[in-house]
Amino acid sequence: MANIIDIAKLAGVSVSTVSRVINNHPYVSESKREMVQRVIDELDFTPNRLAVDLIRKETKCIGVIIPYNNNQAFDQLLHGVLNRSIEHDYSVMVLPTKYDPAKELRCLNMLKNKQLDGVIITSRSNDWNSILPYSKYGTIVACEFTDHPQIGCAYIDRYASFVDAFQLLKDKGHSRVAFTTARGEESSSTQLTIKAYKQVFSDLSPVYHLNDCQTMDDGFIAAQRLLNMEDRPTAIYANGDEVAAGMYQCAKDMNLSVPEDLAIIGQENQPVGIGLSLSTVDHQLVKVGEQAFDLTMDRTNNKVKIPYQIIIRQST
Repeated sequence: MANIIDIAKLAGVSVSTVSRVINNHPYVSESKREMVQRVIDELDFTPNRLAVDLIRKETKCIGVIIPYNNNQAFDQLLHGVLNRSIEHDYSVMVLPTKYDPAKELRCLNMLKNKQLDGVIITSRSNDWNSILPYSKYGTIVACEFTDHPQIGCAYIDRYASFVDAFQLLKDKGHSRVAFTTARGEESSSTQLTIKAYKQVFSDLSPVYHLNDCQTMDDGFIAAQRLLNMEDRPTAIYANGDEVAAGMYQCAKDMNLSVPEDLAIIGQENQPVGIGLSLSTVDHQLVKVGEQAFDLTMDRTNNKVKIPYQIIIRQST
């Protein structure tokens, strides 16, 4: 198998010139570049990409830690990352974890092993004290706010968005309001939702909060539980438009009118919500993903806030 020494001899140039050609170094004359490239093509030479990456001190590959690969919200974040990666000729490695703390740390260890230039964390199971040591090996960017100076972030003010959503329902005359979340109280997002609810409604009856909701089926089942209660809610804030769509279908099956008998508001302005004319809190996750990629590529720890939007449709 040919190596760069063989190529240098056949092309009549130095080994360093061959290395510059392989690594697209600008300071090589066009005649030498063509000569080296001709020999490479004749020998069908393929450079060892790991060795090239070590020389360049970069992989042009960014890892994206994502808990689930069948979740619309995380798909939107990933879509934003991919938008930018194509523009900048970067590769993206998707790293699903299912919120396994050990698996999450193994993904971060890829920075230490120089397999990635940076890592974007869309959602995490580890605390920051476990994550921060890895920042010395490469850029880490979060899709949530963090004030740690070592970590950049592209984020939305989730707490403010939750308060606004609950206040919208309260302003429309609803006092029995339920909500769903994807995870339990170990999740910072769930904690913020509960805090926002209590700010608007003062108190929270535990029966009005259901977690482990991620799909349309989950939304349907959650609505069945809530709407069969004696003191059933008159409004529900779902943690995703797919979940909200399941609730909408359940309400229709029970011959309830939306929004007269049940108001529904979802999240993330997803196609199913648009099709059913569901009100939604759009956290603009595609933009968050795009900005997270830019921060990672630029190797910066800046904090960038993305504005959210509340879109009012027929379901409220």
